[in-house]
Amino acid sequence: MNALPQISRRSFLTATLAAGAALCFEARLALAAEPGEAAGVLNAFVRINPDNTFTIGAKNPEIGQGVKTMLPMLIAEELDVDWDQVQIEQTLADAKVYGPQVAGGSRSTPINWLPMRQTGAAARQMLVEAAALGWQVDPATLSTGSGIVHHAASGRSATYASLAKAAAGITPPVLADVPLKPEADFKIIGTSQKNVDAAAIITGKPLFGIDTDLPGMVYAAAVACPAFQGTLASCDDAAAKATSGVSAVLPINSGLVGNGQSDIVAVVADSWWTARQPSQKLVIEWDVTEQQGFSTEAYAAQAATALASEAEGEILRKGDTEEALAGATQTISAGYDYPFLAHATLEPQNCTALYDAEADHLTLWAPSQAPEGGRAQIVEMLGIAPENVTIHMTRIGGGFGRRLMSDYMVQVAQLARALPGKPVKLLYDREGDTQHDFYRPAGWHKLTAGLDDAGAIVALKDHFVTFGADGQPVRAAGMDETEFPTQIVPNVHLGVTYLPTNMPTGWLRAPTSNAMGFVFQSFLDEVAEAAGIDLPTLMLNTLGEDRMLPLVGRGPQFNTGRARAVVERVCALAGWDGARPAAPTGKGRGFGFYFSHAGYFAEVLDVTVSGRGSISVDKVWVVGDIGSHIINPINAEHQAQGSVIDGLAQAMIGQKIEQIDGAVVQENFHDFPLMRMDTAPRDVTVEFLTSPFPPTGLGEPALPPVIPALGNAIYAATGKRHRSLPLA
Repeated sequence: MNALPQISRRSFLTATLAAGAALCFEARLALAAEPGEAAGVLNAFVRINPDNTFTIGAKNPEIGQGVKTMLPMLIAEELDVDWDQVQIEQTLADAKVYGPQVAGGSRSTPINWLPMRQTGAAARQMLVEAAALGWQVDPATLSTGSGIVHHAASGRSATYASLAKAAAGITPPVLADVPLKPEADFKIIGTSQKNVDAAAIITGKPLFGIDTDLPGMVYAAAVACPAFQGTLASCDDAAAKATSGVSAVLPINSGLVGNGQSDIVAVVADSWWTARQPSQKLVIEWDVTEQQGFSTEAYAAQAATALASEAEGEILRKGDTEEALAGATQTISAGYDYPFLAHATLEPQNCTALYDAEADHLTLWAPSQAPEGGRAQIVEMLGIAPENVTIHMTRIGGGFGRRLMSDYMVQVAQLARALPGKPVKLLYDREGDTQHDFYRPAGWHKLTAGLDDAGAIVALKDHFVTFGADGQPVRAAGMDETEFPTQIVPNVHLGVTYLPTNMPTGWLRAPTSNAMGFVFQSFLDEVAEAAGIDLPTLMLNTLGEDRMLPLVGRGPQFNTGRARAVVERVCALAGWDGARPAAPTGKGRGFGFYFSHAGYFAEVLDVTVSGRGSISVDKVWVVGDIGSHIINPINAEHQAQGSVIDGLAQAMIGQKIEQIDGAVVQENFHDFPLMRMDTAPRDVTVEFLTSPFPPTGLGEPALPPVIPALGNAIYAATGKRHRSLPLA
């Protein structure tokens, strides 16, 4: 497994030594011993309030994955307080104090599982030592519970609040040396806790970036060049400037080298609608000469030509694939492809910034999945010192990887510096958001597999065509050499050809896996049929004995036993009998498995296909293994269910992004639809298996299997293979 970042003792001490008032959370999370009295800082995550309640800082961006609840649960567990004593506040973005603060790659749990527990345990140890010093007893004779330190021998007890000031003077322990609770003593970890923001969301309280409202704020509406990488040639802004309420018209760009985005003209006014309307009056000439040849139709033609030839590069070659295929008892070939996809976040891209020219200080309110990345790009673009950029992390109304990119942060930073002293909110409209995304790359695959007499896979070949330059894929377009079952099959050749594009690309929930799961699990269903067995049986036969496959690159390692367990369990849960119907009946059952982001998931899906081709998903069964603990079970279930719905949306309701002359065609939800309540499955049953491995993340790994499961179910229902996404 990868070495995980830790909250170092040095950063712990940095937070400890920084003075902060008890009620000044923005400065540091502090402790107060008496009402109105400020004490020293215990650590950067815990504030003990005078009434013996506890404010715990949530350090990672919250995009609906539940970390604002989950990470404080880890601290509270080891601090040994009751959950109903806890209040949660979002921290600032400051990696020097809080460690890594990223919402991406389903890494929040594995990165923070130990550090957050150690942080809570260290705070508890300091409080116990403070009590021991005051009572002149051995700390080992003391116990804690519900925010109280007890000395059984003398009957004495003291609340954490009464010990707070003394505890702040204790030298913080080395986090790695702090003893942690035995798992049998967990009271919070493993219990279902509701989303801490649920009530505020339901009642419409301001939480999201789009809700930011500051005195004297002005608003910016952006008009971007339709063709990516296009530049501004000229702009007649007279009509826009003549509009009442408009204060400025400013040309800006993303400032990100090689990001593929376009030049922008922003209209600034006293309300967003006031800015939006005159933005349509701008008379702009864009230089898009070099973008004219990029189109969906051209990509498809180029891919077909490439697939008819040998691959230009290699991802993996082992054994002798051609000889193995020539000697195989039977071979199976098929082509699969999938389109560009947008993120389609319900909250469009936005950010608010305030620039203080005298101090050369920039403050942002950013719905960002990677705030430190945004800080670095702003520093590079504007030359502001990193410590002069303060970032407030707002709740994010949908990210799915889109907000790992920081273009909107850099854009609003440029506007704010041009308008010092005025808070500026940049807000994209839905069309601008849809047509200026960082898209999931499209791809085409030409696959061939060879089977021996026993129906085992002896050779696998794939010519993968996607987008890239200079022998390297564009962002999120790569394929891993460990794509299942390449590590097990003896003869494998994964070749690749890259096509040019002007499309900016980026990570979409379960990046790479959301496409490769469809391709390989759908193709393996064809291979299984050729072998006269079902896909789960082929999977189990291929996986073989329980073992760890060799670590490749940065991992994670693949454990065949964990994979077998989820396959076997989901089949048992769904009552899968493996029998293929003699003839199509309009009802079908499909299976899919995938390993991504260190999580093992197997899924079974029942579908009904009407005579007119409409698809109804009747039920989905999901079984996953994400390690030893399910920290917040209710949230884990919801994450898996949401992943299923998200994957089905990609596959069955027509989601695709198309280009003409370098520009995106789709505009809004009418031509890039989202899953609706009447289309979503009514029943998604989720079960988790635990295994003796550190817990891993859940935001992404449940998504990939449902897409091939749907395709395989449609084939079972209709007898027709659909090898292109979207399936309907």
